[in-house]
Amino acid sequence: MSQALLIIDIQNDFTEGGSLEVPGAHHIIPLVNQLQNQFELVIATQDWHPRDHGSFASNYSGKKPFEIIDLYGLEQVLWPDHCIQQNRGAEFHQELKTNKIQTIFRKGMDPKIDSYSGFYDNGHKKQTGLTGYLKGLRIQHLYFCGLAADYCVYYSIKDALAEGFKCSLFVEATKAISIARFDDIKKELKDLGVVLIAKGS
Repeated sequence: MSQALLIIDIQNDFTEGGSLEVPGAHHIIPLVNQLQNQFELVIATQDWHPRDHGSFASNYSGKKPFEIIDLYGLEQVLWPDHCIQQNRGAEFHQELKTNKIQTIFRKGMDPKIDSYSGFYDNGHKKQTGLTGYLKGLRIQHLYFCGLAADYCVYYSIKDALAEGFKCSLFVEATKAISIARFDDIKKELKDLGVVLIAKGS
């Protein structure tokens, strides 16, 4: 076993009716469920924020979602409250099959820094432990799917490349907040050697 499927953040708040809904997100779930059957090792990540997280616009007087601030020296998009620990929004979508998910890596628990990637926080100060876990199992090739394509999936792939993993992305098993941004990201990832897999390939 040298490969694994990494499912990024398919949680209620990122899907239909959620506080930070990614357009069309729920449509990828049947495909993600099918893809799991192709892998011996399936891993998932989960945004797991405290209520006072510094990325929430609601924690700042006069600030609105999608404004950009400086958060302890890093540029930070302010988001609607989402994926708050122990709340329904943080739970995996009910249609996502979880019986094959062997391990879940949670991120975004430090209120002072956001964590898009499944490997590191946005400042690369702390690891989640995912790299060590995968290398301990001698995983060399990671296949990605999930949400959102232009944030948590993108940054997870970038960190995986930096950690020495070969990476592939199931393009039809991810959705982006911004389609235009994702178009640029796909070109960048392809140039970095990421294999972009269409459904029929």
